[in-house]
Order: sequence, then C-alpha cells, then structure tokens
Amino acid sequence: QVQLVESGGGLVQAGGSLRLSCVASGIIFSIKTMYWYRQAPGKQRELVATITSGGDINYADSVKGRCTISRDNAKNTVLLQMNSLKPEDTAVYYCNTRTIKGNHWGQGTQVTVSS
Repeated sequence: QVQLVESGGGLVQAGGSLRLSCVASGIIFSIKTMYWYRQAPGKQRELVATITSGGDINYADSVKGRCTISRDNAKNTVLLQMNSLKPEDTAVYYCNTRTIKGNHWGQGTQVTVSS
C-alpha cells in the first residue's frame, strides 16, 4: 500500500521560507518520479515541481527561482525548499507519485503566507 506523508507547512510572513517534506512507503522510491502539487482555495490543483529518479527537475513558472526540489533515496523522502514566499503561494501542498494502480496522494500540508 502506497503511503505519502507530508509535513513542514505552516504560517510564514511574505519573504520567508519553508521546507516541505514527504516520506513515501509502499513503493520502490528510488525509481519513482515524485511530484509536488498545490491547491489554493477555489482553484484547481497545480503542479509545482517534479523530480525524476535520475534527478531531472522541472518547476512551474510561478515558483521557478524560489523553490528547490530534492530527494533522499536513502530516506524515501522528497523535499521542497521554498524561499521568498508570497501570499499567492498560500495553498495546501501535496506530494504525489504514480504507479500502475494510479495516482497516489498524501494528505497535504497547509502553507499560509501572510502579507
């Protein structure tokens, strides 16, 4: 059974930083592409960052230059370091991966950025 558990969200002032963590189980983590998504109130869920098993990385234009995704295969963990946070970054952030059984999501972690 695939489980993804996010942590690290919180309330931060604009310009601040947060580091989100997602611990995965039930998968061979090292071979999986991992994703961070976010969903703001009243908006669709959007892809924030991707990291492949080989370390290829992509970011949404909205976070490029402010966020860094990384992975620690020894700890089955994917991280999202977010700097220079803006109020528009306020959202629930979700970890995601995909298997032959479909999409797998964590419970999400709330990030709130005050102006």
